[in-house]
Amino acid sequence: MQSPAAFIRGVAHPEAFHGTGKTGGFFEGWYIKLVSADLMQRWAVIPGVFKGLDAGGEDTAFVQILDGLTGRSWFHKFPLAEFEAATNKFEVRVGSNTFNSSGVHLDLPQLQGSLTYATALDPWPVTFTEPGIMGWYGMVPAMECFHGVVSFGHSLSGSLKVEGVNTPFEGGRGYIEKDWGKAFPAGYVWMASNHLEGAPEASLVASVAIIPWLRSSFRGFIIGFKHSGKLHKWSTYNRAKEVELAIDDAHVRWSLNGPDGRLELKAERVRGGLLHAPLRTAMYQRVEETLDSTIEIRHLDAVGTVLYEGKASCAGLEVFGDIERLLET
Repeated sequence: MQSPAAFIRGVAHPEAFHGTGKTGGFFEGWYIKLVSADLMQRWAVIPGVFKGLDAGGEDTAFVQILDGLTGRSWFHKFPLAEFEAATNKFEVRVGSNTFNSSGVHLDLPQLQGSLTYATALDPWPVTFTEPGIMGWYGMVPAMECFHGVVSFGHSLSGSLKVEGVNTPFEGGRGYIEKDWGKAFPAGYVWMASNHLEGAPEASLVASVAIIPWLRSSFRGFIIGFKHSGKLHKWSTYNRAKEVELAIDDAHVRWSLNGPDGRLELKAERVRGGLLHAPLRTAMYQRVEETLDSTIEIRHLDAVGTVLYEGKASCAGLEVFGDIERLLET
């Protein structure tokens, strides 16, 4: 069982490991996006750990890989003993693969070598009243799934052997976020990109999900859009209101009003690769994710002045689970 001290330390460090004292029904994973300067290499590397709820369930460490251009994906399992992670900073090891605030070292059949981060990581700010992207919900131990943004964006340096071919990532761009908890939500939409036209330092992350709450549930959402030197936020906890959420086979359309104005999103749904997602008993290959979506973004202030309008490319997009219930919640 996790101690109160360990939980409080975790609230202050969303980038770190939260599984100390967790013996079952727990997962944690770091989503590390690596994109080359010419955009021809788009990879998501996801180290993590899973502890099944059942006594005889699956306990494993892993590194998942998604080739964002082709949709190919791989799930590499490791013994639980080969997983190590710090509880007060971003520092993870799975086998001979390491991940920290300085860069990554990969020793996998598809990707081998080291990349360093040429600029510092840019995390979602952690304050006493708002410890990261989840706001005060991040201080509720009973939440099914927690979320953190480790870096909105940073520059890459170095090269990797991509399926045996030396491939430069110099001048590329990275992004890091993470999830931990009991299981992924029963239905959710997630999108993220830090390749926005006309705004090279901008970054968007947005998600909406079915959130279990007491004996019921609600539709909760969190959006961070960082541009022009400011982090703009729309969330359930900061009084933002959804105007529209519509999902069909071709697009996700989402618009909101909040303290930071109006945000309008239109994400293109394209076929992706299947990733493993945590349920309470095992990791199941069932989440289709792409790194090849395009998101149309329009941000207006309270009086209707356009603050940003453009397209985000190389975007990650997941539309998963009970979407009909998500839309009705």
